[in-house]
Amino acid sequence: MEYDSNWQERYKDMLATPKRALSHLRAGQRVFIGTGCGAPQDLITAMTKRAGQLANVEVIQLITKGSAPYAEKRLSECFAINAFFISSNVRHVIQEGFGDYTPILMSDIPDLLDTGILPIDVALIQVTPPDKTGKVSLGISVDIVRSAADNASLVIAEVNPNMPWTHGDTLVDVYDLDILVPVDHPILEREVDPPNEISRKIAREVSALIPNGATIELGLGRVPGYGRIPQVVMEYLHDRKDIGFHTEMISDTIMPLIESGAVTGARKTIDRGKITASFCMGTKKLYEFIHDNHLFSFRPTEYINDPAVIGKQKRMVAVNMALEVDLTGQICSDSVGGQFYSGIGGQIDFNRGAAKSERGRAIICMPSLDEFGTRSRIVTTLQPGSGVVITRGTVHYVVTEYGVAYLHGKSIQERVMALISIAHPDFREQLFAEAVEAKYLRPDLARFGSRFIVPGEERMRASYLMPEGINVDIRSIRPTDEPHMRDLVYNLSQETIFYRFMNHQRFTHRHIQDFVYIDHRRDVCIVGTIPEAHGDQIIAVGRYYLNESTNMAEVAFIVRDNWQSKGLGSFFFQHLIKIAKGNGIAGFTAEVLRDNRRMQNVFNHSGLKVSSKIEEGVYSFEMEF
Repeated sequence: MEYDSNWQERYKDMLATPKRALSHLRAGQRVFIGTGCGAPQDLITAMTKRAGQLANVEVIQLITKGSAPYAEKRLSECFAINAFFISSNVRHVIQEGFGDYTPILMSDIPDLLDTGILPIDVALIQVTPPDKTGKVSLGISVDIVRSAADNASLVIAEVNPNMPWTHGDTLVDVYDLDILVPVDHPILEREVDPPNEISRKIAREVSALIPNGATIELGLGRVPGYGRIPQVVMEYLHDRKDIGFHTEMISDTIMPLIESGAVTGARKTIDRGKITASFCMGTKKLYEFIHDNHLFSFRPTEYINDPAVIGKQKRMVAVNMALEVDLTGQICSDSVGGQFYSGIGGQIDFNRGAAKSERGRAIICMPSLDEFGTRSRIVTTLQPGSGVVITRGTVHYVVTEYGVAYLHGKSIQERVMALISIAHPDFREQLFAEAVEAKYLRPDLARFGSRFIVPGEERMRASYLMPEGINVDIRSIRPTDEPHMRDLVYNLSQETIFYRFMNHQRFTHRHIQDFVYIDHRRDVCIVGTIPEAHGDQIIAVGRYYLNESTNMAEVAFIVRDNWQSKGLGSFFFQHLIKIAKGNGIAGFTAEVLRDNRRMQNVFNHSGLKVSSKIEEGVYSFEMEF
């Protein structure tokens, strides 16, 4: 990329100092300020210095970084803030009532400007120097900046040689600008929030939902005390293949992922091989990386956030943040308790697009507790004043550090069970009791309330790689597994049922409940699952029940017929041994039919001290640890 070294002489009639440029601003006008780290700091300073000469200037912005000196209570008569997304530098003045917030889908903002519904008098933006053809690049902020520049009556641009030249739909003819203000200062930088352990746990859970060949969006939202968790997901994708990006914002976290070879965009349905984004916020290292780099394609919001465009991508995965979710699946992400915090942003756009994508996934993630660790973010009902951004009818995946709840197409009762199971353990009993009281759950389930508490969940987890390369996730059974257990037992062969239960068992609804609602103290149950479009499919169950008088536990397990003879039963047994030893249990007992040689072999080759006796065709095993 080669700039016109003589551009200041060539366009000298358009040049001005910041002070002179802002002298054109009049009282009562509407001013747009460029987005993110592309916010023109010298122009903002010059505008603020005119405060005593101005009144009722409406300042429109999406999300801006750096200082916002105009956003002060004492200047509220001069500058009225109106944000499409509430960034930290204006949050205080909006929350105190001296500024305003316009809730709107990101994809709708350009049309608001293009149609003149929200006319713009002055646009303050930042661009690169012009090249020899007279074109400048919008650099790191294209988003709604292009639409604002196209529609403003007066466009004032800082021309900064430190602004990266970016490719895509970023070029503007220099004569489409009105005033050029030469500057030479570093572009604003934004370091990625250092993740804490909870953020990392959530990111790991989310990353497990992202397959090879996926196209990813990582949302703008952040949660107090936890940062921008979607960006942390990048840390756990280095082993993926052919990842693509179609997203609003990119940050420094994308660079290590590109360097690992995980990002190629080779399987993107559109914009193949390109990382498509509308703006970026990061460090100088990132800006140098994207400068004149054809891998990146920066496109305006009306393209990036169009749900129809998003939905064309196969395997589109959208990851966004929530501040609160109620037990029916209503997602609040822009406010809590009537206090506005951020904005709708592109959350709805990408949620809709990913939901329509072939094999796509729309994911909402959040920590289970607030930043003080005193309040659950999963609640029976949203706090009064909290706004619903994603409705209960369009929510798909909800993820916390305690797991994944898949809600799409699920009944209220199924949603309640799923969300309580990924709530913080300290609040599960309370949420369960409130759900029964709210008539979200059947009254007869009240007897199972305490059984949502799963002690030592991490100890229950394991994974087993099947001979054909399929990974089986092993975890504690959950109340949400009721429909999956029903599917398992109703699809077992009569032989498998007879070997396990020693009779031709007929399973009632009460039987299924007794499988999944266990006390997790004397009774331990683990399941082996593989992912399916509708959620986990259970292919194996292992369980033991402690006889407290002998400190021995009766053990049993069952494997779905088409997954037998693959070593899964032996692995389950060894994992149950590990769990039982950790709980101080002395050994296992089991009853096995004489004809069930497969189970006998598992016990006899377990490495334990095994003794057995047969009576009336049934072996009684004792296995000491």
